[in-house]
Amino acid sequence: MQFLFRQIYKNSYLSSSVLSTNGFQSTFYHKHLQIERVAEDAKQCKPEGSADQLQFGLHYSDHMMEVDWTARDGWGRPVICPLREIKLHPGAKVLHYAVEIYEGMKAFRGVDDRIRLFRPEMNMSRMKKSAARAAMPDFDADELLKVITELVRLDRDWVPAKPPASLYIRPTLIGTDPVSPPVSLYADPSVVRAFPGGVGGFKMGCNYAPTIAVGELASKYGCQQVLWLFGKDELLTEVGAMNIFIYWKNEIGEMELVTPPLDDGLIMPGVSRDSVLALAREWDEFRVVERYPTMRELRRAIDEQRLFQIFGSGTACAVSPVGRILYREPGTGQMEELLIPTITSGANVMQRLYKTITDIQYGRVIRSDWTRTVA
Repeated sequence: MQFLFRQIYKNSYLSSSVLSTNGFQSTFYHKHLQIERVAEDAKQCKPEGSADQLQFGLHYSDHMMEVDWTARDGWGRPVICPLREIKLHPGAKVLHYAVEIYEGMKAFRGVDDRIRLFRPEMNMSRMKKSAARAAMPDFDADELLKVITELVRLDRDWVPAKPPASLYIRPTLIGTDPVSPPVSLYADPSVVRAFPGGVGGFKMGCNYAPTIAVGELASKYGCQQVLWLFGKDELLTEVGAMNIFIYWKNEIGEMELVTPPLDDGLIMPGVSRDSVLALAREWDEFRVVERYPTMRELRRAIDEQRLFQIFGSGTACAVSPVGRILYREPGTGQMEELLIPTITSGANVMQRLYKTITDIQYGRVIRSDWTRTVA
């Protein structure tokens, strides 16, 4: 049994399912539930056999429920409809950044032929907490449970009659709008994006969903994205979903471009990162170093006016300048604002890199080993 929320940010996606023109809908309501019953001749055959012969997730009941949410209108009208496939944009967040949460619960047919849910309030509470942690829309747990109850009642014939068989219910909330590139900076040593032995160095959706709530926190402080730190030394690792570069004068007076290394699996091996490093080494005008800079080093460089530029690199933006870091002090929780002179320092390394990369991408400069002409 499928119960599907869809988180949609494109305002044009929602049409007749908007409940009211009088403002944002903070939840959906059972009283607005619309039911579209499956035709009798379209009903599926129910599986036969004992519980141990049934395969999990293979058979679905006749109906599902959908409700959409948009940034403009909030929640729409919940609709129970015949089971069907869902359409997703190729750039849907759920496919790329694993923006989704789900619950698992069951409906049981008792010895008295009554249908029961086991402690469903706990599932609703857990789903609300999951939604909050994933920075997804909130909803009223009681209203959700009422709608689920209605769906189970409609498909009650699908609840098996003999223990230990049951009807599995899977409420799911997914992000379906096309992805947008992350930007910005908030540094908090208490949150971690990747760790040794994990999959931080791979382009996997599971790396992104846990970062969304931290990004929401960053936006509350006026920041656009997160500067991810790691370990007791507060190693600078990445800027949002971008690789980070620092252009400064090191402690022995040499101009240096530094970025974290790839050898421990914490860092995504970005194509733009590799391009920046290759170009900088070809220019041979300053040291190019792959090592972890620390927050302590960064703050000292700012105090000593040795820091010139910080920027992120990624497919979405090629390179993106950083002008400010809001750093949360560990222990005290106090905020320190660090101003980064990326634009005002007079250094032009970031600008040169951006121009060189985009010149190649748009064919203003021919570099056949980096591009493939397809039409």
